[in-house]
Amino acid sequence: DYNLIWIVAEAFSSLALDETHTPTLSKLAGEGFVFENFYNPVWGVSTSDGEYVATTGLIPKAGVWSYYRSAGNSMPFGFGNMLGALGYVSHAYHNNTYTYYNRDKSYPNMGYVYKAVGNGLEITKQWPQSDVEMVAASLPDFIGAEHFLTYYMTVSGHMNYTFMGNMMAYKHKSQVADLPYSEPARAYIACQMEFDASVRLLIEELDKAGKLDNTVIVISGDHYPYGLEHSQMEEISGSPIEKNFELYRSALIIWNPEMKAVHVGKYCSSLDIMPTLANLFALPYDSRLVMGRDILADTKPLVIFSNRSFITDLGRYNARKNAFIKNEGAVIPEHYARDMAAAVNNKFKYSAAVLDRDYYGVVFGP
Repeated sequence: DYNLIWIVAEAFSSLALDETHTPTLSKLAGEGFVFENFYNPVWGVSTSDGEYVATTGLIPKAGVWSYYRSAGNSMPFGFGNMLGALGYVSHAYHNNTYTYYNRDKSYPNMGYVYKAVGNGLEITKQWPQSDVEMVAASLPDFIGAEHFLTYYMTVSGHMNYTFMGNMMAYKHKSQVADLPYSEPARAYIACQMEFDASVRLLIEELDKAGKLDNTVIVISGDHYPYGLEHSQMEEISGSPIEKNFELYRSALIIWNPEMKAVHVGKYCSSLDIMPTLANLFALPYDSRLVMGRDILADTKPLVIFSNRSFITDLGRYNARKNAFIKNEGAVIPEHYARDMAAAVNNKFKYSAAVLDRDYYGVVFGP
């Protein structure tokens, strides 16, 4: 009977967590489930593929817009479809043009009533648009419902990170003047401050409506902030960032105010969000038909990257160097790296087949 607010946030990452400048996000990341080894790999169609991975538990197919392609398929595991069948009011919002990445096709197919700029979401025209305004405009649609699922794809954190061409960065410019970073790094934090304010508004309004205690808030990024130079990301992190794996280390928030912090050390990724939430909400799905794994179950971890590198509980395989580096003290079975690489390749193949053959439609019907 819990409500769900699910946010995929533009360029959100652990780099955006700052107790002074993004206090709401920092608080949520330190409470609820605290995922200490979460990765958010980038895929070919960046934002759209990032959404596709998080919300479907499938790997995007290279060379196509997988989310758009899925719009013509049966998507029974779309959360709007699953929770809508249980009587939830299910909405999706995006504070950019409603047709961008053909979201006007993919979101309704996932079971959502969809509003964005140009089809019902009335917000100020600027670039990027305000996440705060999107939340304020959308709240009346669902806040009074007995049960609701609300999905947001934000845009305030969008590049370019400059105070002259980015209205969200400019809005918070004076608040980041104290940071000892270059302008792009400060502008990135300023953009994330707008997102932080939108989450704070959500929490305040849910609390006023008496809905906060039985609402789960989920937040992850669509991709790392690649609008920054690598050196600028290292400015914010305060340490070197290895490029094949650690560049994609990020933050996943699954939070409810009634929870005490649960620290999760298991390696996990955005591919695992959908099955994890499905199990938390007791939603029926077939785990054989998604490529991610429930983070909170006793399954072995597997983090998959777009170049087919991977991380497991025993070590990590760097596909660029064709090298497996075992964890200290790990006992590696014979042919382990070869077998795991084959399993990863199969997950790419099966994900493409699910998409290309409308396999869910074959199994479950239209």
